[in-house]
Amino acid sequence: MNYLHLLHEALQSIKSNLLRVFLTCAIISIGISSLVGILTSIDGIKSSISDSFSDLGSDIYTIESERNNRGRSSGIRKKNQPPIKYIETKEFKKKYEGVGLVTVSTLVTRTAELKYKSETTNPNVSVESGDENYISVKNIILEKGRNFTKIENESGVFVVLIGSEVKSSLFKNNEDPINKYITARGSKFRVIGLLEEKGSSFGGSGDNRLIIPIETARKLRPSSNYVINIKVDDGKNLSDDIDYSTYLFKILRKDPLGSELSFTIKKNESLDSELDEISGYLKTGGFAIGIITLLGASIGLMNIMLVSVTERTREIGLRKAVGATPKIIKYQFLIESVLICQLGGLGGVILGLLFGNMVTIYIGGGSFIMPWLWMITGILISTFVGILSGYIPARKASKLDPIEALRFE
Repeated sequence: MNYLHLLHEALQSIKSNLLRVFLTCAIISIGISSLVGILTSIDGIKSSISDSFSDLGSDIYTIESERNNRGRSSGIRKKNQPPIKYIETKEFKKKYEGVGLVTVSTLVTRTAELKYKSETTNPNVSVESGDENYISVKNIILEKGRNFTKIENESGVFVVLIGSEVKSSLFKNNEDPINKYITARGSKFRVIGLLEEKGSSFGGSGDNRLIIPIETARKLRPSSNYVINIKVDDGKNLSDDIDYSTYLFKILRKDPLGSELSFTIKKNESLDSELDEISGYLKTGGFAIGIITLLGASIGLMNIMLVSVTERTREIGLRKAVGATPKIIKYQFLIESVLICQLGGLGGVILGLLFGNMVTIYIGGGSFIMPWLWMITGILISTFVGILSGYIPARKASKLDPIEALRFE
């Protein structure tokens, strides 16, 4: 059996029905592109979030209220616990004797509007607050200026660290922002530090923000919930320090002996595992959507191949009359079906790759990614669809009686 000759015949048949083949390939491409595109964008989003988590470092863990994780988890309804109060965080920081560095923080607002002279920002600036250890624990780097001191924090001084996007919005002509006064939430703040540019992540900018002392934030807007972050110098001591902090904070929260914890302790590994679980669900959904689309495409391809068998009945009869075996006829139609699917699959992989990366870049995922696994999966699936869709028409063609086929009009 000459497979090159069969491939040539398949190409000739495709050339003689270009419009039909183009429409069929378009259907296949849509199915493959939806599959590859969705899975690529999920990988990109996951990479973006993982990069955000990695900024914290693997030696940091967080103590936060169970209220931040209310709802169902593993099918179990969690009790709605009281928020972490500021007095509890102060007591923890005072009594903590572990091996890490402790910082207490809270989010003031995500919708602040800032003013400097005649310049005004959009009302979308994030205002964070923390103590003097906040930027050290969070691995935030200062490009210029200094951090606020412990005394400034405890006194609630109106000083602020600004992000690079805030600087570019308020300070034109490359004006130095240090020791200048900006207005936020009706109060004047003296700029003492400029944060190093961080870039976008997951659809938002990491540079459009302010950091103020936590005692200053309490003067502006007392928060209902606070977060404790602890950075351990040696990762080997992380588990022991988490156990110590759990025991200490349980005493401060007055959790009854043997009862469920009224707070949550998280480290990056647990965040990554949760992210893997969520992305796994998303990939399953995306895969299902792509397969359903491909199912419709395979039915369309099968219909077109059956029409092709009917149209070429006399040709099949002539080939059999000159010695073509049923096996050769079957392989000819199978190769044609697989070839059409491969053309559609290749187009779908390219479209899916572009679509997935556009979504990834739009939400701040960074550089262009090449999901080789999903690209290869797309090609293999399109091959399988070609075989599945072409088998019945190919079998029908191979079983045609040559005499009856030659009589066909």
